[in-house]
Formats: sequence, structure tokens, C-alpha cells
Amino acid sequence: MEKEIVVIIGGPGTGKTTIIDVLIAQGHCCYPEISREVTMEAKKQGIEQLFLENPLLFSELLLEGRKKQYREALEEDCNIIFLDRGIPDVLAYMHYIGDAYPPFFDEACRDHTYTKIFILPPWEEIYTGDDARYENYDQAKLIYNHLVETYENYGYQLIEVPKDTLENRISYILGRLDC
Repeated sequence: MEKEIVVIIGGPGTGKTTIIDVLIAQGHCCYPEISREVTMEAKKQGIEQLFLENPLLFSELLLEGRKKQYREALEEDCNIIFLDRGIPDVLAYMHYIGDAYPPFFDEACRDHTYTKIFILPPWEEIYTGDDARYENYDQAKLIYNHLVETYENYGYQLIEVPKDTLENRISYILGRLDC
């Protein structure tokens, strides 16, 4: 069996991290979202919202972190590795805010490819904000559209996870893999 690197994407507040947390609890090999790490590290340095204050630097840090996750996933003993967001997410967010980025962002997307992409649609009933999530629900819907467009531009066929119970969403994802 070949190694599968599976990415779970979606706009803010769609349940990605909750799904990853349950997959971890079930013993699956998972890599968490790193944007909160980058944000919290910047706060320690006195930068309240690095993404808002210096989106290119924030995105470069995310890009490097996600490339590192990808390389580490390739070295895992597990056959299936789940990632909370992928490299094209970085570009989708840059598109969302209308910022340009250097060519190496595109190269990273082309050089690091994933096996399957599961996308969680916007879901107002479960959306909540927090201190690391500054987008409102309408902005989350726009980000979702940029994610779809960006991943499809790199040739991915997105698998939309239905709005359902957490258990059913996880079963849906696992049912489309060789677990």
C-alpha cells in the first residue's frame, strides 16, 4: 500500500480541528494546523495579529511549516497521514486578501502533492469565533470559495464532507480511504 497524505480543508469554523482531534484519539496519524502556533509565537514577540500586520511574513512562516509537515509525513511509519490544512491553503488566503506572493509559493504547491483532499463546507450552525480566528461567518464563506478555486487550480478533486454529526463526518472520511 502506498503512503496517503490526506488533507482536511475548509474555511474557518467548519470543524477541521475537531475532526483531527478525534482522528488522533482514535489512533490515526495526524498533523495539526500550525497557523495558531505562528500566531501565538508572534504574540509573544508583541505582534497582536501577524496575518493582518504582515500577511506575507505570516504566509511564508506557514508555508515553511506546512512543507516541513509534508516532509515529516513522508517519513511516518503510518500508511495514511491526515493534515489539518495543506500548502495551497496559504495561497488561497493570499488570494482572499488580494496580496501577491513570490513564485516559490506556487512551486511549493506543485512540489508537494497530496493524495486526497476533503473539504468541509461553511456551516453557520457550528461556526464560532475565538481569539485566534478573526473572520466572521461571511468572510469564512469567501475563504471557502478561494480554497475551492485554489485547490482545483492545482488539479485536485475535492471530496466534500457532508454537514452531519461528528461521528458521521469521520466515518464518511474514513470510508473513502483504505483504513
